[in-house]
Amino acid sequence: MPGLRTTTGHFTFADWQERVIGPGEDANPRLAHASVRNTFTGGIESAATSCEYSIVYVTAKTGSFAGMELLTGRVDGREGSFAVEERGSFGEDGTVHCAFEVVPGSGSGELTGLEGKGAFTARHGETAVEYRFAYQVR
Repeated sequence: MPGLRTTTGHFTFADWQERVIGPGEDANPRLAHASVRNTFTGGIESAATSCEYSIVYVTAKTGSFAGMELLTGRVDGREGSFAVEERGSFGEDGTVHCAFEVVPGSGSGELTGLEGKGAFTARHGETAVEYRFAYQVR
């Protein structure tokens, strides 16, 4: 993609509220829902994002998730809002791998026309998670 830029930074979990949907707390597999607030710094600046995850626990410590996150703030100084779709997995060792992509048409303000993909790897116990994001604004 011509004009593609890459930026990096960190995010922290500001809040994580999770509940089991079914069939029960000790059942595997089981479905859960999490409402999360994150704070991004670096190339993406966004305080208190809105994020919703659907989670499938295959075991007590392994599974996969999908979610949507709404970010309002700045990307490399451009102000606006956008949404990302996220898909990932988590393993026995507590490592989470996630890829995310801008929802087409979701950019607003100076981020109208934003396209991009990113990823992060989080390790259990980390307070700040590094992300990378490749994007362009058309």
